[in-house]
Amino acid sequence: MARNRQRGGRAAVAETVSEAVDGGVAELVPDRERPRAWTLLIDGAPQSHVDLDDPAHLDFAYQRRLGHVVDLAAPPGRPLHAVHLGGGAFTLARYVAATRPRSTQQVVEIDAPLVRLVRRVLPLDPAARIRVRGGDARAGLAKLPDGWADLVIADVFSGARTPAHLTSTEFLTEVRRVLGPGGHYAANLADGPPLAHLRGQIATAAALFPELALAADPVVLRGRRFGNAVLVASDAPLPVAEFTRRVAGDPHPGRVEHGRALADFTGGAAPVTDAAAKASPEPPPSVFRD
Repeated sequence: MARNRQRGGRAAVAETVSEAVDGGVAELVPDRERPRAWTLLIDGAPQSHVDLDDPAHLDFAYQRRLGHVVDLAAPPGRPLHAVHLGGGAFTLARYVAATRPRSTQQVVEIDAPLVRLVRRVLPLDPAARIRVRGGDARAGLAKLPDGWADLVIADVFSGARTPAHLTSTEFLTEVRRVLGPGGHYAANLADGPPLAHLRGQIATAAALFPELALAADPVVLRGRRFGNAVLVASDAPLPVAEFTRRVAGDPHPGRVEHGRALADFTGGAAPVTDAAAKASPEPPPSVFRD
């Protein structure tokens, strides 16, 4: 467990916590600039950042973009029924609980030792309505009632790759079943040149949802480096103008593509089915997710 020490009358300094989990070696590293904030790394790759004093603070660029989706999914302050596929350090679940009190949330995380570690070192607010289920993301989704969710967020990585069975039209059919009318699906996707995986994921979502938007760093969209992209989908019109404004105004500004421009970017890629699905590409050794 983390230990706090007092040396020479100085303030207590938190120490890194390192434990083996199913996905590798998990480290919780204290943020030296924010007193009760931590970064979760798995095998050295940053996964999540949590500030226990300010759970509405989102440090990673892709998490900020997912936060914008949360903010725009309903009028400010309205509680949501939210599903999080992939738990990590529960950053987005904490964000929803902080910005939309009385929300009801389901988190599905397959790595039970990681869940125990995060619960112990970075405990969830006991007043928050967050239920954490163990198990596979797609299997957990299948247990939810039709139309239950206002928001489904997929941020699932096994190592540094999204498992193949979470990339298909069959998977998104299950997402569509769980979402209520006007609900939002948001996925954290990772890819690099030539962006074949990302284009295939857009085509797959377009087969199930009439409204799409994609947010990413311009250099990622131009296929110049490996990075994250946030795909948003709905059966109702998306607040594209406001989403674009917020993404452009982030500390690491991004770009949003939608409509004809997004269709052109997809470049005729075909939807992915279970029979042909592959895990997302392995990132280059020097690259960590934002």
